[in-house]
Amino acid sequence: MADFLASRSLEDYEPLNFDFPNEDLMYVATTEEDLQEGHPWKLNFDGASNAVGNGIGAVLVSPSGDHYPFTSKLDFDCTNNMAEYEACIMGIRAAIERKIKMLEVYGDSALVIYQLKDEWETRDPKLINYQRLILELIKEFDNIVFYYLPREENQMADALATLASMIKVNQPEDVKPI
Repeated sequence: MADFLASRSLEDYEPLNFDFPNEDLMYVATTEEDLQEGHPWKLNFDGASNAVGNGIGAVLVSPSGDHYPFTSKLDFDCTNNMAEYEACIMGIRAAIERKIKMLEVYGDSALVIYQLKDEWETRDPKLINYQRLILELIKEFDNIVFYYLPREENQMADALATLASMIKVNQPEDVKPI
């Protein structure tokens, strides 16, 4: 058997090289921060008020297309415009927690969007503090832009807000974060 293998040996044979040039390297990964650089995240928000209650929804969308939904039932009486502002605040705070620096904000409330763009005056005393809070929060961003979006193009945030508004809560301990 040895004679047979010896007769079949290759003339240009080289032994295997077991040296690993990057042996200290554990793994290679791409982080969200790498993907975020130069590309804005998107935030869609919506509020819902109906006979059952009030709810808010927001969806953060990463530059790579990952969706992060948020929703909450509001446990106080409020107008639809107040719910819209609450939804926007929830989404902006979620973006701040993720250390997002570039954000495009989309909402289907013309009133809220144009008030935040400072194109419409905020006269309702109930909304003035909401606007002030958002204007304070947006200082955390390098770039933030607000866009009006027709309701039919804001379906995910609308669905989250509507579902949250319809949940019936009997006692405060029944409320769990979603």
